[in-house]
Amino acid sequence: MFIGREREVAALDRLYESNKFEFAVIYGRRRVGKTALINHFIDNKEAIYFMGVESNEKQNLENFSKSIIEYSSGIEAETSFLSFQAALEYVFKLAEKKRLILAIDEYPYVARSSKSLASTLQLLIDKYKDTSQLMLILCGSSMSYMEDEVLAYKSPLYGRRTAQMKIQPFSFEETCRCFKNFSDEDKALAYGIVGGTPQYLLQIDDRLSIEDNIKNTYLNPISFLYEEPTNLLKQEVREPAIYTAIITAIAVGASRMSDISNKVGEDSNICANYLKSLINLGIVKKETPYGEKTSRKSIYSIEDNMFRFWYRFVPNNNSVIMRGAADIVYRRIEPQLSEYMGAVFEEICKQYLWKLLLDGNSPVEFSELGRWWGNDPIEKKQTEIDIMGEQDKQTALFGECKWTNEKVDLGVLETLIKRSKLFSYINVHLFLFSRSGFTKGCIDKANELGNVSLVTYADMLK
Repeated sequence: MFIGREREVAALDRLYESNKFEFAVIYGRRRVGKTALINHFIDNKEAIYFMGVESNEKQNLENFSKSIIEYSSGIEAETSFLSFQAALEYVFKLAEKKRLILAIDEYPYVARSSKSLASTLQLLIDKYKDTSQLMLILCGSSMSYMEDEVLAYKSPLYGRRTAQMKIQPFSFEETCRCFKNFSDEDKALAYGIVGGTPQYLLQIDDRLSIEDNIKNTYLNPISFLYEEPTNLLKQEVREPAIYTAIITAIAVGASRMSDISNKVGEDSNICANYLKSLINLGIVKKETPYGEKTSRKSIYSIEDNMFRFWYRFVPNNNSVIMRGAADIVYRRIEPQLSEYMGAVFEEICKQYLWKLLLDGNSPVEFSELGRWWGNDPIEKKQTEIDIMGEQDKQTALFGECKWTNEKVDLGVLETLIKRSKLFSYINVHLFLFSRSGFTKGCIDKANELGNVSLVTYADMLK
């Protein structure tokens, strides 16, 4: 069953309906659902689909030729075009008479084995773009290759594309649609342990408890997810050991560059390059306090929930997991789950605020959201704000997120009011987000103030 991706499908449909030459570049991390999107889009359309393999030019050309011949004749044949140029030119000519899609999946595998492929495509696009009705789709999982060799200025294909899509993991809202049988709380936990990557979501069975799902995936040595982070890094980077050390350092609490480099035992400049790659892969994120540009205050955290969960709980318990003692390991994990979910709930709350804005229901029309941390000059100590967003120099919102079993009380609201006054905004709107609701005192104060939104987790799912 195909879920989500409405915007991406609609965008591809608009390109298709133009009936002129179109060239779309689709890229994104492995397992994020690019192939499923393409197959859903080309279903019931005139299309040639070809997936490159990590082999030599001859093998890829033979496979490409088979895809073309099977489309044009309806039969499998052992014959092959003499070159990629001949094969592609044949497709471009086919598309002079009718709308036709050519989707080349895992394009980097093909292009690496055929060094002249990009130049050949450039030549044929320039030759046929005014007469061909071809819709060309190049898709790839190697983020660096797609950005440097397809989208970048130095690429022969630069300036030829008519659209590009970076496919992101599902939002929390989209993730919930994958789990019809989970309770509302279990939907959040599922998102927290695997994130929004479709291939990882498929490993979760919503007929089972979250406990059983964790045991069947992360705590099972033969499961897909058990070795997924290390396997993914081996596919994406050249020195997975150093990347693993950096992610591990962040997972156990190192957030600043100096702390990370000390734990890893590498120079900060070296770590910075590796962190940049992890950020490009969507595994790690870099944050500075909202509204500040200085890098001295920057901190790093693990953005992908599957990586966060795995590096937090699996390596330290690896020996026990390998002996099949999943029950023992889960008893160690379970008391930490609520604290672990704190950062996940903050992200869910941010997504809720973005939805309010896009639906025209936000009291503050912010342009970005972020966290803030810094010095409180009154109390003379460090403090932080979970969510902050500015409309202009006079108007902003502040948010606090609590994933706890207790109702949020008046003290939490008063603290947020106090922290909002560290800034000089005239118009302020406060959001309190709670897993378990609010005390009467908190509700009464919010009603009295009039600029406070109290949002329960249940409210967010409506």
